[in-house]
Amino acid sequence: MSSERPIEAGITNLRVEMSYGEYLHLDQLLAAQHPLSRPVNHDELLFIIQHQTSELWLKLVLHELLYARTCLIEDSVGPALKALSRVKHVQHQLSEQWSVLATLTPTEYAQFRSQLGTSSGFQSWQYRAVEFVLGNKLAQMVTLFDHDRKAQELLAGLLGEPTLYDEFLRYLARRGYPIPDAVLGRDVTEPWRLVPDLVGVMSDLYRDPKRDWEAYETCEALVDVEDNFQLWRFRHLSTVRRTIGDQTGTGGSSGIGFLRAALDLSFFPELYALRSEVGN
Repeated sequence: MSSERPIEAGITNLRVEMSYGEYLHLDQLLAAQHPLSRPVNHDELLFIIQHQTSELWLKLVLHELLYARTCLIEDSVGPALKALSRVKHVQHQLSEQWSVLATLTPTEYAQFRSQLGTSSGFQSWQYRAVEFVLGNKLAQMVTLFDHDRKAQELLAGLLGEPTLYDEFLRYLARRGYPIPDAVLGRDVTEPWRLVPDLVGVMSDLYRDPKRDWEAYETCEALVDVEDNFQLWRFRHLSTVRRTIGDQTGTGGSSGIGFLRAALDLSFFPELYALRSEVGN
């Protein structure tokens, strides 16, 4: 009896009009890894792929967050929640990826680290775009990308647009919630800051979630996104500490100090502050 496995039924010729590789542009994708170490260091490929795949996932996160924002503008909460659910799954992938990079020991990383030059994850415009959509806006970040016109234009556009949270609060206002006028008319180019008057509004929503389950569920979805973002930040910090300790990061960043400070940032502070109010 032959041990060969049968070819999938219906497949008679691999030369088709549109192949798997052509659809995914695999020739370009798989040729996009260019280690700079000479002789080529075995572990540099891991470092490159780790960051390239992270950028691909960030592209999808940004795509879904912008779609969720559009859905909220249109009062379509269901599709917005579906998009946020997908974002959460992508965030899990991003966090788990750090465990792969953590297999890179300090000795192994030192063999090719000098080849990175001034490049740094701090320069990821997609990461900045995601933070802008979620509310952590810094106008000076736009000027930092004057070497990349396309990235700068995208960030400048997002800087002047309402965040995902802004559009959720506007949605709540249209539903009759007493969102302060100062919130609805705020300067959206500024980073979000805790609004004490908004905590009471959110607390009332949580005290009777059945009254508006969609709004309540959206609040929790936003909290999930922030929790996952914080987990990703922490895993990043842990991996960097494990690999280079307290050394200065590439590109001149402070390394662990910068990453640790990021853990104090909050996109939706009212959604956390209300937890001290509900039940009291």
